[in-house]
Amino acid sequence: MTRDAAPDSSADRAALTHSAARASIITAIFLVALKLWASSETGSAAMLGSLADSMLDMIASIATLTGVWIAAQPADRNHRFGHGKAEALAAIFQVLLIALSAAAICFRSVISLVEGETTRAAPLGIGVSIVAIAATLLLLLWQRHVITRTGSVAISADHMHYQSDLLLNLAVIAALVLDQYAGFQFADPLFGLAIAAWLVWGAWRAAGEAIDHLMDREWPEEKRLKFIEIAARHPELSNLHDLRTRSSGNQDFVQFHVDLPGSMTVEQAHNISDRVERDLAQHFPNMELLIHIDPAGHVDEPGNTLVESDEFEKLEKET
Repeated sequence: MTRDAAPDSSADRAALTHSAARASIITAIFLVALKLWASSETGSAAMLGSLADSMLDMIASIATLTGVWIAAQPADRNHRFGHGKAEALAAIFQVLLIALSAAAICFRSVISLVEGETTRAAPLGIGVSIVAIAATLLLLLWQRHVITRTGSVAISADHMHYQSDLLLNLAVIAALVLDQYAGFQFADPLFGLAIAAWLVWGAWRAAGEAIDHLMDREWPEEKRLKFIEIAARHPELSNLHDLRTRSSGNQDFVQFHVDLPGSMTVEQAHNISDRVERDLAQHFPNMELLIHIDPAGHVDEPGNTLVESDEFEKLEKET
């Protein structure tokens, strides 16, 4: 997930993520009503699986809206680092729902294979699936715009879920055509099983990023190197080391150590830190930065496995 152009403020980001979550809920309600009717008319296992997925989409979208709303709340006395991880929790909830959806589709498909059920009213099912594809494409376009602007983990997981819906609806069309017009009786349940497998793969991928946020994984190497390159413009940071980074929702957290002359006054060191923070904040607007000042020549106690060497030396070796 990348964030190419961050919104101007947290309020802008909240408005964008809320709009994407609300659009997702509206789309899910529309698709549930449409597919409920189509399932009763066609008797298709693939269509029934698509209905089950859309119903879980609706629940997941509500969870997404809740997650992005909580994440947008400012830091308070009990959550001094903010509420950004609510988005990751919402994403994990969506992953669980995707897995449940896959299990339900798999079960229904196996029953169809064993009992040899056939579909009916193929034109209706195909038409409904085409409408569902069009509605889903519109939602995906808006979600992609919001993800690019905000980097929201919750919207990203929701986006991945609806991407699978495109394949799911295409699979429904293929299953109905093969079953009704090509005489391949097992097409519908076999496509249902394929859809279930695809959903499980999507759940696995969606879980990875959410877990990274919850476990405070370091920034991607490209983003980390960009931070070091910008920091290198300040000669005072020539001995920057012990850089640590993490993200929580849209909020980035960074800390590092820097060596300054022991003869420097506290006020002088403070002024340098302020100037560095202001510059770095222009390039990373949603960042909270903590700079720890060490006297020049200071050596950390042995045995600390988290101590890192000079970051600029590492950058030179890698580039």
